[in-house]
Amino acid sequence: MNDFNDALERLSESLVDFFPNLLKALVILIIGIFAIKFFRWFMKRIMTRRQDMDPTLIKFMMDLLTWVLRIFLFIMVVNALGVETSAFVAVIGAAGLAIGLSLQGSLSNFAGGILIILFKPFRVGDFIEVQGEGGTVTEIQILYTRMLTPNNQVVYIPNGALSNGNIKNYSKEPIRKAELIIGVAYNSDIKHVKSVLARIIEMDKTILADPAPVIRIKDLADSSVNFQVFVWATNADFWQMLSDFKENTKIEFDKEGIEIPFPQRDINVRALPDKDNSVL
Repeated sequence: MNDFNDALERLSESLVDFFPNLLKALVILIIGIFAIKFFRWFMKRIMTRRQDMDPTLIKFMMDLLTWVLRIFLFIMVVNALGVETSAFVAVIGAAGLAIGLSLQGSLSNFAGGILIILFKPFRVGDFIEVQGEGGTVTEIQILYTRMLTPNNQVVYIPNGALSNGNIKNYSKEPIRKAELIIGVAYNSDIKHVKSVLARIIEMDKTILADPAPVIRIKDLADSSVNFQVFVWATNADFWQMLSDFKENTKIEFDKEGIEIPFPQRDINVRALPDKDNSVL
């Protein structure tokens, strides 16, 4: 009974001695959380006011800065609890090495994110095609890039694969060129077809006059004369321009009597000989 009372008394004394450290750690934790939020808001406000700062870079730097500050806050809280910081840092270093070896893919993604931010092959809002996926970049995170596909699906691509693979950026330039192949029948008047195509181009205000559109014959195919049409439009008007051009081509060709050929097959039916006249 005396041993139990002595143990209980020692525990009470330990809790009393530990309580100031616990209170100190809680105060540091609460103040640190609010300080990190304020510092994050303050730095984001300063970066946003600068016209030369890329929004993608701001987001990436703020995420990285937040994690660094959280690690420092964690070390300060542990130190306030009475844990030796030097020993704790050594443990963190050893654990960091082990984690780093086991998370080589994540480190590659982290390095890839830094390369994307530095060299800017794409930015938030760009439409890109990469790793067999196409979509609009909505967010560049530390390890992954978030994309929204045209059919409203969210795709996450690892930054390591992005930085080491081919990237097709459709939004890098303000205008885009479209190549359209229009086939007409062999009995069509070539000059007449060219004049109708030129009129269709002139009708569409989304097609740019500079660079100038190009109309020329591409192929003398098996069943059609194929015209190659190059037209330019802004990124915002590009897809609508393609749809309108094809629709207007069908309408104007029907008006002008220009035939758009389609695959056809001739079938010859041969009568079988009468059984009575067959040769035995």
